[in-house]
Amino acid sequence: MADVATLVDQARQGRPRAVARLITLVENAAPELREVMAALAPYSGRAYTVGLTGSPGVGKSTSTSALVSAYRRLGKRVGVLAVDPSSPFSGGALLGDRVRMQEHATDPEVFIRSMATRGHLGGLAWAAPQALRVLDGAGCDVILVETVGVGQSEVEVAAQADTAVVLLAPGMGDGIQAAKAGILEIGDVFVVNKADRDGADATARELNHMLGLGESRQAGDWRPPIVKTVAARGEGVDELVEALEKHRGWLAETGELDARRRRRAAQEVEAITLAALRARIGDLRGDRHLDALAGQVAAGELDPYAAADRLVAGLTS
Repeated sequence: MADVATLVDQARQGRPRAVARLITLVENAAPELREVMAALAPYSGRAYTVGLTGSPGVGKSTSTSALVSAYRRLGKRVGVLAVDPSSPFSGGALLGDRVRMQEHATDPEVFIRSMATRGHLGGLAWAAPQALRVLDGAGCDVILVETVGVGQSEVEVAAQADTAVVLLAPGMGDGIQAAKAGILEIGDVFVVNKADRDGADATARELNHMLGLGESRQAGDWRPPIVKTVAARGEGVDELVEALEKHRGWLAETGELDARRRRRAAQEVEAITLAALRARIGDLRGDRHLDALAGQVAAGELDPYAAADRLVAGLTS
């Protein structure tokens, strides 16, 4: 394999193989990962990230493909991170999204990568933030993150995207389910897909009503628009892009874009820190100090909080 500096340079030139290799290093938590992130840091923070979420069957993959086409017509380089469910038996991903996006497979300005959740709840692979940084560093203008439709834990998409798009479809009880799942709160743009079906207008009205319940927005706050699309035919997709660009402008004008990215970076740093601490604690499982603390807790000589404080003091000293 080429060295990290060469891979990063090739990725910056838009070479798909180099981008793929870098994301593989991320997924495998390779020893070179620190070097990769350090090399990409100066080039990150430029891409606009859009997260798409919704229940299975609402047309997330079709909508993602339609958005790729729309942004390519605008001359944008597009990255797609499609997070698939992992098989509980093999641990592999059900990579259906690549099958649905074959029309973009030969476009050198589109990079599509499927990632397995690998048992991670929330619809997003644990490595997604670093994978997004790779796509950002590779010069993607827009990155679309399509997540697994798994219900309530879908809210994690909001933490990874500048703009969160929630998709619904008529006749699926999506409005009420969305309210139960708590995803109404995370949506910046709502899409009623398959709008050629009966009940599309009713779904949009129901959604609008739910968004208005208990509304406490101040002047200048963003009010999520509702866009009707038929993604399979490309209908309404230009209107969706327009809504996304309006939200992007609002984020920039209000400073919310920087605030969201700071929160995202803080969560990423915290996750890496906790992973490092867990690894050190794992190394201590056979350590006499941890065993002694456990013995004191079991004997009632020490409470578990005091024992944890002593363990943390030992880890950070």
